[in-house]
Amino acid sequence: MTTLRLVPNEPAFADTLSAEKVTSRIGAVIHGINTREPLPEEHKAFLHDALLRHKVIFLRDQFLDDAQHETLSRVFGDPILHPTIPAADGTPYTFELNSRNGRSTDSWHTDVTFVPAYPKASILRAITIPPYGGSTLWANTATAYDDLPAPLQQLADTLWAVHGNDYDTNFYKYDLRHEEIANFRASFISKIYETEHPVVRVHPETGERTLVLGHFFKEIRGIPTQHANRLLEIFQSYITQIDNTVRWNWKPGDVAIWDNRATQHYATADFDTHPRLLRRITVRGDTPISVTGEKSRQLKGPDDGHDLDD
Repeated sequence: MTTLRLVPNEPAFADTLSAEKVTSRIGAVIHGINTREPLPEEHKAFLHDALLRHKVIFLRDQFLDDAQHETLSRVFGDPILHPTIPAADGTPYTFELNSRNGRSTDSWHTDVTFVPAYPKASILRAITIPPYGGSTLWANTATAYDDLPAPLQQLADTLWAVHGNDYDTNFYKYDLRHEEIANFRASFISKIYETEHPVVRVHPETGERTLVLGHFFKEIRGIPTQHANRLLEIFQSYITQIDNTVRWNWKPGDVAIWDNRATQHYATADFDTHPRLLRRITVRGDTPISVTGEKSRQLKGPDDGHDLDD
């Protein structure tokens, strides 16, 4: 009997395409696709459709290099730089998540909502994973909206919220690592952005209504701060309820792809000081449109192209 030995450069792939659901509301593991090789149009279409249906999709044993990562990102659109943080050395678009001293983005957010046309999707690959902890959670902001009682849906449909990158990193918890946080913030807020988004946007491909909130939220227009924060807590509670989420325990070589227009995510900080290294590429998004047809609008920030649609 022949034994097949799997090594990083020799992943095994099924002969047929399939999407295996991870939870009832969000997440699926994709089988039968090798993203190290050029993808046929059938595979590209399958990935695109699976992303719209499941909101976040996972592929095991891919072990991509930087060039292959960028090629995969182009299946979903044009890769773009982060507005304030430069790309990792030797790459044109890659954002490196290199955790130090156990730090991670351990608060719920949608990527880069402080600009109008925030990313359509993100493609994240695992390189170094701690021996325990370090998982990532995603939440479905479309099913969260559907769960709202009708009066809360009607209220949310009318609200506009300001998002900014100069946000309070201690809003959700107190953190003693002041110097490290200050160094990160110095880079993250090297340019200041603020954008006004509808709390409810209409997904441009599925037509679903999704909630646009998360930790870049600063205020709701026309609502006192005290009450706006209470509304945020109410809406966020529907987004992050356990049954509306999926938790992914990373292995080296994994790839996760999520629809950034219909999800929030959270990286757990439960791995002590072990190294955790992942790399992400985002693709250009479109400016959200409210249920009444109004577009998001930039309130503050340089004219550097991050307010443009595809």
